[in-house]
Amino acid sequence: MIAFLQWITLAVCGLLAAARVPSAVRGQNRSLFGIFVLMTFALALSIDAGYTALDSFLGGQNVANLILRFVIYGAVLLAGYRIAKGFDSARSVWFIVGPVGMAVLAAVSVATVVPFLMANTAGTSTGLVHLRDQSPHNTDLIRLYTVAGRFYPSYVAACLLPPILGVLKRRILPRLVRAGAAMLLVGAVAMIVLSLSDMLPRRLAYLQYIISSTAVLGLAVGLALIWVGRVRAGTKSLRQLSGASEGPGEWRPPP
Repeated sequence: MIAFLQWITLAVCGLLAAARVPSAVRGQNRSLFGIFVLMTFALALSIDAGYTALDSFLGGQNVANLILRFVIYGAVLLAGYRIAKGFDSARSVWFIVGPVGMAVLAAVSVATVVPFLMANTAGTSTGLVHLRDQSPHNTDLIRLYTVAGRFYPSYVAACLLPPILGVLKRRILPRLVRAGAAMLLVGAVAMIVLSLSDMLPRRLAYLQYIISSTAVLGLAVGLALIWVGRVRAGTKSLRQLSGASEGPGEWRPPP
């Protein structure tokens, strides 16, 4: 079931990336294409076949997992910025790519790399669940590495909650935009919950895969719906649709 869910999620992101190719070639909103490509690559590395192939090529030290972490950081950073910008939330943009956001990203990057380099990661293991070295010290280092990896997506998701909720409250917006915002809300909440999922009992650990897939699908489908809504609405912004003054939660078609 978990493998099936992972492949379905990969297929959805791959199709969305492919659908954006014509627009990207024309130079239209290439950042959205980049987000879908990064998400597709991250999902491919999350699946055993893709992960094992790359990590074996890199020497079997689970460097592929470190690459996966930073691909996720890049996808989340780019998606978070575009969502906050598209929803005209200057505060969220500042918290994601401003001084605070960059400081958080830098701290998370250090907290990701240092435990990884200190740990014994020999032996290719998807998700680092079956490493050869299962000593308490090594397990603690891997746990710190995992916590750091899940913190950054949850931070960006928390920054996006206010503008997403603001858009959902504005009933005058196109239905597809509000539907996209609803999916983004599901994805954002899932990312936040995922950062707390290590507290789950071992027998419920499989729920992490479901939560992770929900986060990815929520983000990908939400962005796709807003993209379609933008196409339908043309270049109209919320100010043109409603005459409202600028404020929290105002929507404009993503640039």
